[in-house]
Amino acid sequence: MQPLTCVEGRAIPLGRKNVDTDIIIPARWLKTVRREGLGAGAFEALRAEPGNVIDDPAYTGANVLIAGDNFGCGSSREHAAWALGDMGIRVVIAPSFSDIFSGNAVKNGILPVVLPQDAVDRLLEVAREGQPITVDLESQTVTTPYQDRFAFALDPFRKHCLLNGLDEVGLTMAQHEVIGTFEAERSIAQPWLMRGTDI
Repeated sequence: MQPLTCVEGRAIPLGRKNVDTDIIIPARWLKTVRREGLGAGAFEALRAEPGNVIDDPAYTGANVLIAGDNFGCGSSREHAAWALGDMGIRVVIAPSFSDIFSGNAVKNGILPVVLPQDAVDRLLEVAREGQPITVDLESQTVTTPYQDRFAFALDPFRKHCLLNGLDEVGLTMAQHEVIGTFEAERSIAQPWLMRGTDI
């Protein structure tokens, strides 16, 4: 997973409330276990609407998505985070998130930023003007060229994982010395458990 420290760029001003995981990535796209290519199916129903903000050329290459309350509700499909990542989204800003989506986002290198509705409304205005938004994970702030500055809270463990690019596999691999020591000691203390292994 790629570390995330500071993200600056254009933001897609989606703003809709209750965008569930079926809207983020429809069920027909769930036949794959690969993350690549899912961005093409992201927000398929919204993209069918004329003049939709997702396909607006003004937001091409955007790495921030600004959404409404209760983003990522619905089923627990991790493909929703995969699809956003495949689109290039590194940060989603909303007044609230589904707990499962929020967890899946962090595990896939996407920062869910919770801000009050008035701050989200201001960021939507800035994004619609085509101005960049900066999200600094180290200082836990969102800023704009207009001197707006919004602080956000984040669980310290999630912050550590994002800053260091650690998903669950990475967290386990970071403990390889401790695991190796444990396995070596166990092979001496309980050799019958080690039969048929390469340890």
